[in-house]
Amino acid sequence: MQEDQRLRGRLLFGVFELDLRAGELRKHGLRVRLQEQPFQVLAMLLGHQGEVVTRGELQKKLWPADTFVDFDHGLNKAINKIREALSDSAESPRFVETVARRGYRFLAEVRVADATPVRDPDLATQHRSGRETGDRANLLREPAMRKHLLPSLAWKALVFLLLLLTASAGAWKLHSRNSRSPVIRSLAVLPLQSLSSDVSQDYFADGMTDELISNLGQISALRVISRTSVMAYKHASKPLPQIARELNVDAVVEGTVLRSGDQVRITAQLIEARSDKHLWSQSYQGELRDTLALQGEVARAIADQIRINLNPQEQAALKAAKVVNPEAYESYLKGRYFWNKRTAGGLKIALAYFNQAIEEDPKYARAYSGLADTYALLGDWQYAVMTAKEALPKAKAAAVRALELDNALGEAHNSLAFCLDGFDWNFESAGEEFRRAIELNPGYATAYHWYAWHLSLLGRYEEAIAEMRKAKNLDPLSLIISADLAELLVIAHQYDEAILESRKTIEMDPNFALAHSQLGQAYLQREMHDEAIAEMQKAAQLSGGSPTIIANLARAYVASGRRVEAVKVLKDLKKRSNPTYSHASEIAVVYAALGDRDLAMNWLEKGYDERFNPGVLLRPGLDALRADARFENLVRRIGLPSLH
Repeated sequence: MQEDQRLRGRLLFGVFELDLRAGELRKHGLRVRLQEQPFQVLAMLLGHQGEVVTRGELQKKLWPADTFVDFDHGLNKAINKIREALSDSAESPRFVETVARRGYRFLAEVRVADATPVRDPDLATQHRSGRETGDRANLLREPAMRKHLLPSLAWKALVFLLLLLTASAGAWKLHSRNSRSPVIRSLAVLPLQSLSSDVSQDYFADGMTDELISNLGQISALRVISRTSVMAYKHASKPLPQIARELNVDAVVEGTVLRSGDQVRITAQLIEARSDKHLWSQSYQGELRDTLALQGEVARAIADQIRINLNPQEQAALKAAKVVNPEAYESYLKGRYFWNKRTAGGLKIALAYFNQAIEEDPKYARAYSGLADTYALLGDWQYAVMTAKEALPKAKAAAVRALELDNALGEAHNSLAFCLDGFDWNFESAGEEFRRAIELNPGYATAYHWYAWHLSLLGRYEEAIAEMRKAKNLDPLSLIISADLAELLVIAHQYDEAILESRKTIEMDPNFALAHSQLGQAYLQREMHDEAIAEMQKAAQLSGGSPTIIANLARAYVASGRRVEAVKVLKDLKKRSNPTYSHASEIAVVYAALGDRDLAMNWLEKGYDERFNPGVLLRPGLDALRADARFENLVRRIGLPSLH
């Protein structure tokens, strides 16, 4: 924030006048009642027109440390009084704008009437060193010699000062350009705050956050934290430097979204994390159909501010005219909102919204991409809502259609790659699609995540782990990426690292079942049987009896000599098997642990016929079968290299 050039006298904005000498607010010359504390807050905001005045600065200046009041309550009450006096609103501010998690900004132009410009030493010192050295008396004190100045001399002095300030500003601008700017190569877009009082509109602000992350993620020279990690801070009150440290970023972007009918206003600001320094802010307004174009403007402005050189592909992507059908776009945002919940129920709702978006606009590529991702998860073993045979062909068809409509859509290439890997077993084409997805959207964590599993299928474990670490670097708070990294480490026989990674995931969320499952598998491979059983039991409880976790628990029972309990688990799994979902690969794992290779292979063949995801063959529970000629033949038929 620049040093305050407070002008003592009358400040004019709109139809209002703030008389600092008399301590009065007037509208059309008539006095408007405003209590002393709100008056002081308004005066401070006017003195920094267009800049963010933080809550901390307001507290230091106007709420002395020895004042025994509730500061938050007092400031909120003062802001409300100001808005009431100015007939302003938080949802659509003309004067006082709330800047999420930071403070307030005065928006309107401020003009000065009959005043001698004087520096406020109190605030200047505060902004240089963070210390307060005065009180309201400094703010309102009138220079003793003012009454002796002749009007002509006053005007000459004012003109001279304006010229001096203009020259100083030019020199400062030149100095700023030549001085060393903070190097920003990583940032986090914090959840944009919805200014709507309707909580049902949360999906819209979340969607805008996703769009901005996606736009910035296309810039290859910039590491942009993925949505999963930033959403953890949606209602957090942590200081920005702390958030930046936790996410390991150089800067953060935050802002607000206001939707009123078909009109959208996006306000964003860029803050350098280490110093908590405000670097840039801007508001953008337009129609709902132009929202994507507005997001592109924001992304380009941020790239310009941090002096990132965009390659031609990135420039074209951010400048591309993006107009969407408002109804289809709204349905798409709702679909993504429920898809991101990653629950069986949420996926079913997402499916309905994506289909609705397609009905509203049959040429909306991103709706097809969302549909593809939804079918992919509905057919995944973690959710098991649909069989792979039923879900993945539909996922592939939707991904293909998305690419027919927009071949530059990175997430659609990723969706198609998932289907080519998991159902078509066309690994060469899948690899090409994954690499294309990453090329188009280098900030898309899911692309690295799924590409890591693709590489593991090919036996390229070190490369797979490296790609999974890239995904984690982009999405450090993603539980599933952390758990999958631990699983890859187990598959690569790096058990100690897998244990450490699983413990980190459990620290983030002690109730995340897969983290306990991966920790249990690592313990089992290290022959720490009691510890493995304890973790598997906890994972089974937290997951509601996931068949994959139950099968690993049976393995642990066998390893510790508790075969009777393993057989009981096997019987339960077979009872749960049905034509919709047979749990063939899980049952094969238990038979392999019990030493019955024939039945294990029979169930694997059943899984093959059901078109299982070949990733199941990487599971440590099938290690006992790898030297079996029938297993090698199965791997060959799928098209994979030897999995010894």
